[in-house]
Amino acid sequence: MSERESINGSAERRLGVFKTYKLYVGGKFPRSESGRVYEVTDSKGQWLANAPQSSRKDARDAVVAARKAFGGWSGATAYNRGQVLYRVAEMLEGRKDQFVREVAASEGLSKSKAAAAVDAAIDRWVWYAGWTDKIGQISGGANPVAGPYLNLSTPEPTGVVAVLAPRKSSFLGLVSVIAPVIATGNTAVVIASADAPLPALSLGEVLATSDVPGGVVNILSGATAELATPLAAHQDVNAIDLTGADTDLAKELEIAAADNLKRVLRPAPVDADGAADSADWSASPGTHRLTAFLETKTVWHPTGALGASGSSY
Repeated sequence: MSERESINGSAERRLGVFKTYKLYVGGKFPRSESGRVYEVTDSKGQWLANAPQSSRKDARDAVVAARKAFGGWSGATAYNRGQVLYRVAEMLEGRKDQFVREVAASEGLSKSKAAAAVDAAIDRWVWYAGWTDKIGQISGGANPVAGPYLNLSTPEPTGVVAVLAPRKSSFLGLVSVIAPVIATGNTAVVIASADAPLPALSLGEVLATSDVPGGVVNILSGATAELATPLAAHQDVNAIDLTGADTDLAKELEIAAADNLKRVLRPAPVDADGAADSADWSASPGTHRLTAFLETKTVWHPTGALGASGSSY
């Protein structure tokens, strides 16, 4: 607490205003339906904030919001989605200092390393924004066929994607798993890192004040297994990204996801407990996450003859 001079000239102590972190669902900021919270601490065990402890009801509400937003978001032009994503990067740039503080506290990084991670996350968001109207050129095309037909394959979004965010990379890893999902026209239900949820919850505030329609991204905090299990079994979830799951949980979720043939992205384990958290998120991401949640639609179209020669187009 800092001291300041009151209006009448006497010194007084000011009580700081603690931030109340909330979920981000359907473009709004509800508290958890359960009313529960849990303590979030830094790398030294010092209290940082209370985060909402999401319930299964919160997860179901997030799926409803994501499904409602899917039609409009997937129907938008790829160019428009790129503009919207770039606007998010602009908003992140304006709140960079806040994210540097949260990443430093959440991951136990120095201020300079946290700043580098935040800069990389913003650049990553811009990178994916640029891919929105280009991914179709590398994942679709005209196919040679024996006959007077045009055979065209084009990518389309899968639908509602449940995303288990990395447990250790609280912001760069988070952006690296969310941005490609929505860049390709999907909507997302994100389970933030249970240990470091604050950057994810603050990202919700950025999304709400950008041009991203409500429901395109929904962010939950709490116990990963408690939330991921109903999402993997949910009949209105079309795909799931298991980045933040350990080996045992990932296996359980894959079995549950098979019930309605969900697409499953299960990155190769790279650390001792079987989770893909030690991945080098600063490395070039490639396009595999963009194509992971795309379906291919193939259309046949007859061609007509041109002129007396019978040539076709």
